[in-house]
Amino acid sequence: MAKKIEPVAKALAAAPGLAVPPAKSQTQLKGIRDKIDKLDQQIIKLINERASHAGEIGRLKTESGEDVFSPAREEQVLKQVLDLHQQTGGPLDNTTVRAIFREIMSGSRALQKVLKVAYLGPEFSFSHLAAIERFGQAVDLVGVGSIATVFEEVNRGHCDFGVAPVENSTDGRVADTLDMFISMPHLNICSEVRLQVHHHLMAMCEQQEIRRIYSKPQALSQCRNWISKNVPHAKQVEVSSTATAAELAQREPGAAAVASRQAATRHGLRLLFSDIEDYPDNETRFAVIGRHNCTRTGHDKTSVFFKVSNTPGALVNALEIFKAAKINLTWIESFPARAGRTEKLEYLFFADIEGHQEDAKVGKALKSLNDTCKEMRILGSYPVSPLPA
Repeated sequence: MAKKIEPVAKALAAAPGLAVPPAKSQTQLKGIRDKIDKLDQQIIKLINERASHAGEIGRLKTESGEDVFSPAREEQVLKQVLDLHQQTGGPLDNTTVRAIFREIMSGSRALQKVLKVAYLGPEFSFSHLAAIERFGQAVDLVGVGSIATVFEEVNRGHCDFGVAPVENSTDGRVADTLDMFISMPHLNICSEVRLQVHHHLMAMCEQQEIRRIYSKPQALSQCRNWISKNVPHAKQVEVSSTATAAELAQREPGAAAVASRQAATRHGLRLLFSDIEDYPDNETRFAVIGRHNCTRTGHDKTSVFFKVSNTPGALVNALEIFKAAKINLTWIESFPARAGRTEKLEYLFFADIEGHQEDAKVGKALKSLNDTCKEMRILGSYPVSPLPA
């Protein structure tokens, strides 16, 4: 019998894709897997030990009336972890390590309280992805139909926080968000999320069969050159979100969508073309809206809006305050203020400055700004968020 089996084994070993692994390789493979199993046991033990300490912190926070969500502390932890990862030279990329620890912190935070977070939905819109990037999966994510509703849900106490886009590197400010900051002055920016935005063309049909392309206005704008060159025959149709666009592309013959890769997976769409944005460094910055103030970390920014008198040099005088204090402005946008029919059109200015409002020179500069302007409000101080790779 052995003599009959031996030629068969040799034939299998010689056949492509049917090779019999040598016994030595199988032994090595088992040894490595045994090591991984032991490491998994240690990882689980350490994760549970860490969660127990997080639960104790939650108890102390409850006793002292502190907030469950602490973006300053979470950014500090992530920075420490990524610095350590860089020092050890591990094979995983920073994005993967950050995601692992984000979910560990998200689950630990949920032991204290499951936060409710509103975002511009539906699922797998870029606002949804930004909410996950900031809070992780162990929260109650609530998709709503408009940016105004994001603010309303937080304002009414239905949600603890909201996530809303503030600006895009291609198209600039998001007017709906800035308008809501004016309408609801008691809500603060508690944190920010910077998201590298990549757009993809997806459909159930072939490229030449596409007659309509659905997406959010900003997404279509960020891909305008690519679309005009590659799908010039298709009508562009604006909808409320990129995720809604993916839903329509899944249902309608001859329809395509510009949306995220995750939206294509969710709706079973074919990715016809990837990364079709006109500028490869396309980025959207989101604000986390809440009622809480964030403690200083030493690497913060402060957002404000202010209104100056409608006279020559008024804006220059306001900006001179920051120049004199040697405080850098990282962003400034003008925005029309609401006025009556008989009043002249006036403008508000939104700005981000480096530093925390509790920093001595920042606090002094903001006081001078308040004294100089017709109106001024601090929207919040919070940690500077890194841009995920």
